[in-house]
Amino acid sequence: MPALVETIAYAYKKDSKDAAYQVPWHSLGEQKDPNATPREFQKSAGLDWTVERCPQFITWHGKKVPTGKDALVRSTDGRILTHVTPEWIYPQNSDFFDFCEDFAKKGNIEMNTAGSLRDGNLVWILVKLKRSFALRFGKKRDEVENYLLMTLPHEYGKCIDIRGTNIRVVCANTMALALAGKSDMQVKLNHRKAFDPEEVKDILGISDKKFEAYKEMAEFLAAKKFKKALLGAYFDVVFPSTAKPDEDGEVKLSRPAQTCLDSIDEQPGHELGEGTWWQAYNAVTFNIDHVLGHSDDTRLQSAWYGDNRKRKLVALEKAIEFANA
Repeated sequence: MPALVETIAYAYKKDSKDAAYQVPWHSLGEQKDPNATPREFQKSAGLDWTVERCPQFITWHGKKVPTGKDALVRSTDGRILTHVTPEWIYPQNSDFFDFCEDFAKKGNIEMNTAGSLRDGNLVWILVKLKRSFALRFGKKRDEVENYLLMTLPHEYGKCIDIRGTNIRVVCANTMALALAGKSDMQVKLNHRKAFDPEEVKDILGISDKKFEAYKEMAEFLAAKKFKKALLGAYFDVVFPSTAKPDEDGEVKLSRPAQTCLDSIDEQPGHELGEGTWWQAYNAVTFNIDHVLGHSDDTRLQSAWYGDNRKRKLVALEKAIEFANA
């Protein structure tokens, strides 16, 4: 299977304990000074290319006949990224980095990661927002930082996607923002109108409120102790088993559910909120980001854009339900 990750650059600071400046959990990419500008990040991430629209034709009886669609072609290597209709509007990578440049100058955001998936079909930027919270367990602190993930697909039918995500510093687990356990903070912008930075600024305001809601949910989970007999049931809800019941009517846990159960007291940061539903929920996010899957880049793809992103939302929702029971 070809690698899903094409290029990555990430903020790195030697000996830092902050997850924002460590080698990321996917262990891929080029290290970049945290003080680098968004434009410098763009170049290091190999994203300093443009796309251009080229008319498409077929040859019929020796004549060139337009197909009614255009190809979006990458400037660096001539790769056809997708085929689009005439009304399709395509932002450039630089539009996103220019937006980040404006906010970075004002001190509102800090570049964290940028890269390309699937040979340029998907470009993303992860920025650190200047806010965080810490759960206190005696003298120890469990810090959670707030990020914004912006995705620009160079692929017909795919929308620009902007969503909030949190990262737990002790283990760099990514956590989807959710409100009342229903849906994550996610906004999609279609390609039938030009990219508007003002819309993204509005989303940043929404993210503030979502982050506060997430903090309340984290504090709630950290205050609720679990009964060990219920842990298997919780992980089974998050990773349902397809096995048939045995003679006693018991269903064996799925492999991912069993992995979470086995790692409950082994995962990084397990001592923070030990015995609480916060610990149980983080067993899911840890395994999704660091253990499950076939490789680092497939884990990244699934955790951010695939089934495992939704699974994290389910894990949070169900953890709250179990804690309330």
